[in-house]
Amino acid sequence: MDLLSRIRVVLVGTQHPGNIGSAARAMKTMGLKRLVLVAPESFPDPRADALAVGAVDLLEQAQVCASLDQALAGCTRVAATTARQRHISAPGYTPRDWAQRLAASDLAGDIALMFGRERTGLYNEEVDRAQELIHIPTSADYTSLNMASAVQILSYELLLASGESPLELPVHEPVDQVEMERFYAHLEEILARTQFIDRTNPRLLMRRLRKLYGRAAPDANEMNILRGILTSVTDAIERERKKATQA
Repeated sequence: MDLLSRIRVVLVGTQHPGNIGSAARAMKTMGLKRLVLVAPESFPDPRADALAVGAVDLLEQAQVCASLDQALAGCTRVAATTARQRHISAPGYTPRDWAQRLAASDLAGDIALMFGRERTGLYNEEVDRAQELIHIPTSADYTSLNMASAVQILSYELLLASGESPLELPVHEPVDQVEMERFYAHLEEILARTQFIDRTNPRLLMRRLRKLYGRAAPDANEMNILRGILTSVTDAIERERKKATQA
């Protein structure tokens, strides 16, 4: 069974049904499907459906439990999110560290990921049920994080750690150095023709331009654009020269 299908997102004592809907949407965008609600104050609720958008199916399939014992039954591991430092607590991790450790482990069975109430979070006795604590770093100036936002962050890290994201980032393939040297020669020629640089002493400016374009590392399409711009400048210069000779 793959990692994402083993994750139970357990929302404990959720006070606003809109947060349940937003959490379901956050889960679905990252491939998580198992939503467990422990004693929610209002559910089912049309406000949850409204904020779930395309994830109403997760709400319809959600398991509603009267107790945390029922929600955690059958789990081999429990992790709890917390914003507070606990005097006696399980090991703590950032979301990325926790997700990557989980993906690399050979742990079998379901894993519960607990989120607490909007105003108070998880109670100490609930946190004590977890073997691992997860703390999401925030700005020291404002540490309040919406529960559904926390679900989104953890879901995102789990998707990345699982390696199941369908997104394929484009591979950037810069042109080789031979092509870059041709470009630099072309660029220097045009800058000299427009008198932007002194043809007898172009070195300092050209060194700076080499650094600039070296950082940019243009690919083949980008190089075609750059060379096309230089060619257009050459064409414009030739047109003006012909006009001047014909006048």
